[in-house]
Amino acid sequence: MFLVFFFVFLYFFITGHGVKVTVTADNTTIPAGGSVTLTCDVKHSADLKYEWVRETSSAVKSTEAVGSDKVIRMSKGGKYQCRGWRTDITSLIAQSDPVIIQETVSNRIDVKLQHSWSQIFTGETITLRCEIQGGEGKVWKYEWTAPNTNSPPTSSEYRISRVSVSHSGDYRCRGSSDYLLTGWSDAFTLTVSYKPKAKLRADNTAVPVGGSVTLTCSVNPSSSSSGWKYYWYRDNVTVDVVSPSNGQISVSQEGLYRCRGGRGNPVYYTEDSQEVQINKTVTVSGADSSSSPVWLIVGLVCGVSLIIILLLLLYRCRTTNSAANEQTLNQDEDQQHVYSSLLHGDRCVYETVRRCENTENGPAEGDYTNVTSVIQLKVINKTSECTKCEI
Repeated sequence: MFLVFFFVFLYFFITGHGVKVTVTADNTTIPAGGSVTLTCDVKHSADLKYEWVRETSSAVKSTEAVGSDKVIRMSKGGKYQCRGWRTDITSLIAQSDPVIIQETVSNRIDVKLQHSWSQIFTGETITLRCEIQGGEGKVWKYEWTAPNTNSPPTSSEYRISRVSVSHSGDYRCRGSSDYLLTGWSDAFTLTVSYKPKAKLRADNTAVPVGGSVTLTCSVNPSSSSSGWKYYWYRDNVTVDVVSPSNGQISVSQEGLYRCRGGRGNPVYYTEDSQEVQINKTVTVSGADSSSSPVWLIVGLVCGVSLIIILLLLLYRCRTTNSAANEQTLNQDEDQQHVYSSLLHGDRCVYETVRRCENTENGPAEGDYTNVTSVIQLKVINKTSECTKCEI
């Protein structure tokens, strides 16, 4: 019985049962160009020597001894562990739980939009990338800070399907590889705008004979880097044309045209543009066009003839008026020595003395008979002289 207790005591003495080893660190992240302090604390034991080991790679589980003091100062990242050994025997008494220390590296890190678009619209699918300069050859794990999300990804890409206005804000990322840690990137500000509407403009709404008109579709902004392609429709039927980034096509068919823009994969479409009616100029058939000169000549002859007839009628009218005026003037000149000008409303009394003719029983030659008559003259025309009198 005594031997049993002896061996149990010896077992606990050698193995250090009841001895606790802990490691404390003043910081778990080593700043770029800095260091951290690690302390090994052993409880319920004395006369121990210390051993520090660091795991340099989690992939291959390689370790190295880095110190034998109770307190060490380290500038390399890794998984650190402290072990306690008795000084009188070469046996391990206890070891601490591992402590992970990350080393900050100075690699530059950026958040970039996968597309070169200057503006993002609601409903689009976008991808943000976290890029670490000089980080090739290492396996990185990524950490994101973003608005309107509770579960950001751990990969280098942040994909947002059907983005909304609430996704607007600042996005940052950083990466870690084994025990290396980058700093946070600068903020990438994402601005999401409401769905745009395409605009359609035509340089002419009538297609000339044998020609065409140019239609221009645009989305604001419409720069070459905006990534828009343009889809065309005529009379609600798709036209098999996807115009280049300048958004222009030439059409020679009449119809009701509209367009819209699209970009990305899957394709994101804008609102449809307003509709523009394009008409085609009516052309004259071959038979009619050959007789056009004949009709032109006939029209000219008829027009000239009509003008000549009108001129003749005008000349005859003027000639008739001139003759009537001359006759009136002659009559006035003949009667001026008989009658004096009368005013409207005047009453004139004239006496005529007539020589008596020889009669059988009449008076002798040279005798006169007085005959008195009252003559009333009326002015027939207000503006004319009295030309006719009633006796």
